[in-house]
Amino acid sequence: MRSWWKGRAEASERLSRFNAPRYAYCTCPPKYNVNPYLGRCAHNCLYCYAVKFPSFQGPLKPRFKLVREIGRMAARTRPKLPVMLSDTTDPYQPAEARYEITRKCLEALVKEGFPILIVTKSDLVARDLDLLSSGKAAVSITVTSLDDRFSRLMEPGAPPPFRRLKALRRLAEAGIPAIARIDPIIPGLNDNPEDLEHLVMRLKDVGVKHVTASTLKPVRGFFKRLGKVSPPLAARLQEAYRQAETVAGYGYLPSQARLKTVSLVRGYVLREGMTFASCRENLQHLNTSICDGTAYIYRQARLSSSF
Repeated sequence: MRSWWKGRAEASERLSRFNAPRYAYCTCPPKYNVNPYLGRCAHNCLYCYAVKFPSFQGPLKPRFKLVREIGRMAARTRPKLPVMLSDTTDPYQPAEARYEITRKCLEALVKEGFPILIVTKSDLVARDLDLLSSGKAAVSITVTSLDDRFSRLMEPGAPPPFRRLKALRRLAEAGIPAIARIDPIIPGLNDNPEDLEHLVMRLKDVGVKHVTASTLKPVRGFFKRLGKVSPPLAARLQEAYRQAETVAGYGYLPSQARLKTVSLVRGYVLREGMTFASCRENLQHLNTSICDGTAYIYRQARLSSSF
């Protein structure tokens, strides 16, 4: 019994593995995951899937204790797989400008030699170019649309699209692999072919190397939240998802609808010379690279070892 408790205690002092639900069509490779903040993300995206998890509901909770523990956790963790910050709440939401919990985590992880994968909607990530440039890192920024109206409606607390594009350019100019997520693509809202083509071209122009695309997969409560903001839009989307399949608590459009949308974006991305992947769509045959962009981290490692 004592050895069992000791094993649990030691495991809790290591970095947590990313929980990849294969039954929900996740194709992410093995990696670790760190969420510097708990509670509801201040970006307040209406389509947020994290609200289905109790730890990411309610007031924002900065993880001050994590700052004190992350160095020891990183030192005890093997193998040195990439660490994602983060899968459920944005590591660069507005509170990070004050608390710098993400930055302090990065300092410890880079010191221990872990490759870093950032996933964010915020241009605040550019603040940490010094740390990201000092190790192996790739940064993924979500840009769902170039239309400010879409952003204000669906992502009211997140920086506007032009600031995210500017951050992607700064990352690319600093030699950090810049990845863009067009996620989610929402029927009748940001799925216009001309708009998607223009977005992909802008992403290429700012130096993005890889694009990952995904359709909207609403979770419980989404249509109610949307209905408070726009009842007509909520009604239209409910009709679009009337025949949705529920997988692991997410609503999936019919497979042919997903295939049509994802294939459209894929065509634009490949035409512009970038790599492409879908996210949790069960369309792996369309992918030309790893879905989360970590291929560019491993490519960095190969290049550095060749000198």
